[in-house]
Amino acid sequence: MMVPRLRIVFMGTPEFAVPTLRALASAHEVVAVYTRPDAVSGRGRTLHPTPVKSAALELGIAVRQPSSLRDPAEVVYLRGVGADVCVVAAYGALLPTEILESFALGCINVHASLLPSWRGAAPIQRAILAGDERVGVSIMRMEEGLDTGPYCATAATIVDGKSVPQLTDELAELGARLLADALPRIASGTCDWISQDESEATYAAKITKDDVRLEPTLSVTEALRRVQASSPTAPSRLRLGTTGITLLSATRADDAGVAPGEIRSTRTQLLLGFTDGAIAALTIKPDGRNSMDGAAWGRGQRIDTTTRWESV
Repeated sequence: MMVPRLRIVFMGTPEFAVPTLRALASAHEVVAVYTRPDAVSGRGRTLHPTPVKSAALELGIAVRQPSSLRDPAEVVYLRGVGADVCVVAAYGALLPTEILESFALGCINVHASLLPSWRGAAPIQRAILAGDERVGVSIMRMEEGLDTGPYCATAATIVDGKSVPQLTDELAELGARLLADALPRIASGTCDWISQDESEATYAAKITKDDVRLEPTLSVTEALRRVQASSPTAPSRLRLGTTGITLLSATRADDAGVAPGEIRSTRTQLLLGFTDGAIAALTIKPDGRNSMDGAAWGRGQRIDTTTRWESV
């Protein structure tokens, strides 16, 4: 099928959205990029551009960063650029009706879940915490509800112990390819749209520190899912004495003799006890220090069979 060259408004913010932006810019005319305002971060509390803003400026595309899309000036601007379609990928804000109705081909969302599962802000993390074997991406036509519109294409990958960053990168590339394949059919009106089954819908609320908190009362499976689903904004944490520790990666340990709440250091492993076994802390970050090998850190501590770890 011959691919029509479309005029596109793109809306996205994190690294997940960048492959889609680059794919669109290589095949179509992206007339404007919308992204969330620059965020303050780091020890210097300086403003940093979003990954999408950095990519758009590199591509020479105009960037807009309104605090709200409900500003009437933004509606006027969007209706004036003559775009055929608006493509959204993890923008971070709902689109008002006035914008949803501003494009001949509508607003199309690249959403990181297999709809109707995991609508909302944190689909990958919620899928991990729920023990889903697969995660995926869907190409959805947007409407006023939260990720409730019909979809025309999906693609999936196996979770299989992958971290959130690994799955995010994988789904970002899958989503970019899936959208590139779907856009010609959307433009020609030959796309088959599938309505979501509301009875199967699940919601992916934003992850909090409580969602990934490590506690001795957890099972090994639950603990590993929390570590796998953690992120810099919501890390899996524990405390040994006065030392706070972020657990960056872990695996199930063969040693079943570690009691819940016990921490044990061997020559090759740093073990944490849970209700049905232990996990080996592979990579940790003690507060105020860089990330390091868990076993190496444990060998430098005074840890015996009476030593306990606590939740933070």
